Amino acid sequence: MEPVEINAGEYYLRAFRSDDRIDDVPALAEAFADVDTKRYMPRLTADGAPSAETFVLLMTDGWEKDYRWSWAVCESVTAEVMAGIVIHNVDHHLSSAEVMCWSQPKHRGKGVLPAALNSVLGWVYGAMDVHRVTYRHAVSNAASQRVAEKCGFTLEGRLREEAMVDDQREDQLLWSRLASDPHPEQLR
Repeated sequence: MEPVEINAGEYYLRAFRSDDRIDDVPALAEAFADVDTKRYMPRLTADGAPSAETFVLLMTDGWEKDYRWSWAVCESVTAEVMAGIVIHNVDHHLSSAEVMCWSQPKHRGKGVLPAALNSVLGWVYGAMDVHRVTYRHAVSNAASQRVAEKCGFTLEGRLREEAMVDDQREDQLLWSRLASDPHPEQLR
């Protein structure tokens, strides 16, 4: 499958790249070096440029083999990477997937992720015929909880001691959103 680009108004979503025209490696290395990103996403923390390059290759492979879809969320004028969204654990038989996302440190709390993620979910439900998307985060990650709420996810439960945060076990919250759920704008 070829990567899909999404115009989300203020934001332009495209595949992660590292080539002669666009290089997302520095932005990824910066994001994954951030203290909060390391705290809440320890498995994806890139250790400098080599790990970020590997991340781009893995995301490219996901598109090519249709098991993971990912986007760099960019400012529509400057093309600055503001956030990242990955739809993974794609199960075509069950029509389900899971979402993982993060914001660049200087773009947190500005509504970038909810706007971009709602656009991605529209594509996932419409074009890819996915019925259920789950989202999970550590209980202490209040920013991720706000993203889940703003994107119309329903809290399903608590996964006991599922996460490692600061080398300590912590519960995760499990959220889901169905294709048949109202769009978040309809919830207001």
